[in-house]
Parts: sequence; structure tokens; C-alpha cells
Amino acid sequence: MEKILVLLHTVDGALPRAALEVLGLARRLGGEFDLAVLGAGAASAAQQASGGASKCLAVEGDAFSVSRYATDAAACEALIRASGAPLVLAPGTMRFHRALPGVAERLSAAIDTHVVSFTPDGVAGRWFYRQRIEATLRRQARPWVLLVEPGSEAPAEPAAGAAPEVLDVACDTRTAVEGQSAPLAGEQTIRPDAPLLFVAGAGWTKKQKDGAVHTDEAAGLILDFVRRTQCSLGSSKSLVDLSGEGQAVLPFLTHLHQVGQTGSSPRHRKGLATCCHGEEPHVVGWRFIQERRAVNLDPNCGWTRGKADVVYVADAFEVMRELLRLL
Repeated sequence: MEKILVLLHTVDGALPRAALEVLGLARRLGGEFDLAVLGAGAASAAQQASGGASKCLAVEGDAFSVSRYATDAAACEALIRASGAPLVLAPGTMRFHRALPGVAERLSAAIDTHVVSFTPDGVAGRWFYRQRIEATLRRQARPWVLLVEPGSEAPAEPAAGAAPEVLDVACDTRTAVEGQSAPLAGEQTIRPDAPLLFVAGAGWTKKQKDGAVHTDEAAGLILDFVRRTQCSLGSSKSLVDLSGEGQAVLPFLTHLHQVGQTGSSPRHRKGLATCCHGEEPHVVGWRFIQERRAVNLDPNCGWTRGKADVVYVADAFEVMRELLRLL
């Protein structure tokens, strides 16, 4: 087993779940590994998780506290060079997806994204075509940088170790971060780390039992449930496409919420589909959901054909009203 560098970054001064998953993968491989952390509070975070590492490195400071290509690339390059490990495992976060391809070019290294497995004999498994095709591959090029897909490994329990060596990295940048703009916590609807995924289908905007469309009530029920449970919100393709057809829509849904064959494949522990028919284009995006439940008025919908653990044959409006009353 070749030596591995586990390259991580902090979020608000701590290691996120995606980082602990990569650390867990390195420990399960059983070989020698170094640990390197960058970002705000990197030295403290590295020491708290450096148990078992041969070498511990860190880059921190005001310039590296925020995600920015120039500073992140300089820090990652310095950490990889200081370690000298031929294999680099890093979490597939937005921050590293932006910085590490450029770092690989500087180091004349190979890089692969969407990696979901790695074996001690150097075989990587990765997804292609929106996680529809899985391939295994080897590479002769070294260094080899692998961005591990969040959710594909069990996270490690942090174990404290030796204090890290803090590198002094100089980086000239012409940009300055003046602040961050983010939606209010109650308005955030896409939460990759939430235990529950709630998916809304096009049935919410169709005529109901009284022959009328209740789009405003549907929007209120869905948003209220998302806010109360802090779950992540998804949508079927048919629902997000309705806006282009001049039909009634749920205004807070975009193509970023789309789950399925042409959308995302989330990895939440539990999933609840409402007003979705459960056919293959919908279900293919649920392949990593561990427990699947659905609400549909049609007892013959696709969810009942072995694609869901539990199907509630009921009116979604009535179910959601009762759920909110209980909450």
C-alpha cells in the first residue's frame, strides 16, 4: 500500500462530515498516511484528528479562512509537496472541486472526481454520467489526487494526536473577501447533510378531489414541513419543468432541487416522496436513500412495485396537514 495524504479543510473551524469520511477511508485501508488540514482553525482541527497519522500538517491564517481559488490552490500545493505522498485523498466538496484540478496541473499529477471506493491495491471506483455508471480504474501517474464523493464512506471518530507542523505559505492575491451572503436559515431548502429528503411531485399542482387546484396551500404545507423538520427538499423533473409550460408552479422549486435520472442522486438516510408516480426516472435518483417511503393516491403507482419500503395510499394534502398538526 502506497503512502496516502489525507487532505482536508475546515468549515467554521471544525472538520465537516465529508472530511471525516475521507479520514475513515484512509484508516480502513490500513496503510501509512499523513494528515493535512487548511482553513480557519486548521491546526486545532488537525491535532484533534491526527491519531494514527505519520505526519500532521496545517495551513491557517486570515487569508486561508475563506474559500478562494488563489489561496486554496497555494495551500494545497504546499501541503502536498511537504508530505510527498504519491496518493492524495480529499473530500469532494465545492471548495476542493474548485481548487484541486489546478493544483494537479501544477504538480503534473492525475486527478479523479466522484470517487466512491478505493482498495489497498490501488483500484479506485468512481461514478460517471450523473452516478449512472460505475467504473474501476488504476493510474500509473503519481501524484494521484482522488476526490471522494461525500456520503460514500462511513465517517471516522476523531482521535487526537501530535500537534501539526504549521506551514508558512505566501500567496499574492488581487481579491478580497468582503463578506458572505446566504439565505436565512429558515429559508434554506437544500440540506445535503439532513437525515430526511422530502420530494414533491407534480401531483401537488393538479386538480384535487374538489376539482380545484390548490397550489398556494401546497406551497404552504411543503415549506412549513421543511422548516419544522429541517429536512432537504427535492423535486421531480416534471414539477420543476411546469414553469416553462405556463402552468401553476411552486415558486421556491428550481432545477437545483431536481432528483432523478437527470437530476441529483442524494444520500440521505430516509426519503419521503409525495405525489410522485415512482417510475424509473424518479427512482434512479433514490438509489442511495436507505429507507424509502411514498404517499400516493394511486395504489398501482410505481412506488408499490418493490421500489419503496412503505407506501401510504392516501391524499398528500391530508397526510401533510396531520403531520404538521403532530409536529
